[in-house]
Amino acid sequence: MSLRREKPLRIGLTGGIASGKSTVADMFADLGVPVIDTDIIAREVVRPGEPALAEIREAFGARVIAADGTLDRSAMRAIVFGDDAARRRLESILHPRIGRAAREQAEAAGGDYQVIVVPLLVESSLREFVDRVLVVDCDEETQVARLLARDAESEDQARRMLAAQSRRAERLAIADDVVGNDGSLDDTREQVLALHRRYLHEAATRET
Repeated sequence: MSLRREKPLRIGLTGGIASGKSTVADMFADLGVPVIDTDIIAREVVRPGEPALAEIREAFGARVIAADGTLDRSAMRAIVFGDDAARRRLESILHPRIGRAAREQAEAAGGDYQVIVVPLLVESSLREFVDRVLVVDCDEETQVARLLARDAESEDQARRMLAAQSRRAERLAIADDVVGNDGSLDDTREQVLALHRRYLHEAATRET
């Protein structure tokens, strides 16, 4: 009998901003699947006292630091979503640290398969780290509506936030699997359950 691979099957979960990545990731977590979320890691690496926060302050000034010493995310968004050079500067500070931490967490997490949530997977070095790409997809008007309810101060800002990311077609072009998240939560959950069964099967039948 062939031996199972020691490395779990790794699923890179991505999607546009406000597409529902966290909702889908939570559904996998509820099924007992290890989830490594680079959005969570991104918040951890900019905690007060972390080197990344000091670099951000040096690059962008005190205007992006809140009164309590934490990163002012609203001020940071207003800068980077209107300035490509500023966004690239921020990414150069954060992405290497996030990538290292994500790999370390994945190596320690175990499981038959893992879900690694990477919003910018199209351009991330983590794309080569995962075995399959799962895209959470919805139409752009749905994204705009969700951003207005959640993050954006205006429709113009919401559309700039969308424009700052890879285009929907680029994400779908790298997808091995797609979850459509325009419908009900029950519909999304059914898609996740079907993928869960598929991933467990693939993890069980992979050979060294």
